[in-house]
Amino acid sequence: MPDELFTLAAATSGAPGAAPFGRVSVAMVTPFLDDGGLDLEGTSALAEKLVADGADGLVVAGTTGESPTTSDAEKDLVLRAVVEAVGSRARVVAGVGTYDTRHTSELAQAAQKAGAQGLLVVSPYYSRPPQEALYQHFVAVASATDLPVMLYDIPVRTGVPIATETLVRLAEHDRIVAVKDAKGDVFASSEVMARTGLAYYSGDDALNLALLTHGAVGMVSVVGHVAAAEYAHMVRALDSGDLVRALQLHRRLIPAVRGIMGSGQGATMAKAAVELRGVIRNRTVRSPLIPATDEQVAQLRADLAEAGLA
Repeated sequence: MPDELFTLAAATSGAPGAAPFGRVSVAMVTPFLDDGGLDLEGTSALAEKLVADGADGLVVAGTTGESPTTSDAEKDLVLRAVVEAVGSRARVVAGVGTYDTRHTSELAQAAQKAGAQGLLVVSPYYSRPPQEALYQHFVAVASATDLPVMLYDIPVRTGVPIATETLVRLAEHDRIVAVKDAKGDVFASSEVMARTGLAYYSGDDALNLALLTHGAVGMVSVVGHVAAAEYAHMVRALDSGDLVRALQLHRRLIPAVRGIMGSGQGATMAKAAVELRGVIRNRTVRSPLIPATDEQVAQLRADLAEAGLA
């Protein structure tokens, strides 16, 4: 690895305090009982398993956790179960984003009371607000609690990107410290990292290695449900300047990324993956999602085996 790239990796991803939400954070699914009710015992067991496997951050009640179909009270119960299960062994971040600034702020305040150590705030979706409205929304939510905030930039779902200049402005807020980046524009992300102190997290497993080599400090991963250890090894490899090893891990995990993120809906396939591993009791999801089919599960099993994760 060239000296400059080694220096960049050490200075960004390895510097103390540079990764406010851990290095390998998993966007947790929410386990349900057969009847669709919360499986809090399964939630605790899954959180403990992920941390044991190498995750040092957990995102609860994000879209992978089926936040659109869980109530505020259920989100609170799940968050408290995860906080109790992992204690100080991982940073627990609460997904609180909605398309309503007031509701989002209320969820943020409830998450702080429940013990969250940070907030994940997605752009308001469907209404496609202009950039000034995005800015005001994020500032209002970040000002509602004392918790550090990770912005979630995923225009394919929200309908609007957070523009570079908006991110630069938002970085001036003391509590806006990170971005979960699923924009799919590595150059734009590189520019924001170059111009601000925002900690970048890959929010797209297909681009984990790419964003890490551009200065991201970690990832918020769905595939991490079954590959937290491998992603932790990837981060350590880059920290030590071993790009060859990081690339080997990236290539090995391609079938798993394809199987979970490319063959169906992410939350649906992630649940199928952890069910295959015996960590949760079923792959129940809430409508309008439907569980992975037997054919999808069979292919997923083959994909995980190809990635060495069976």
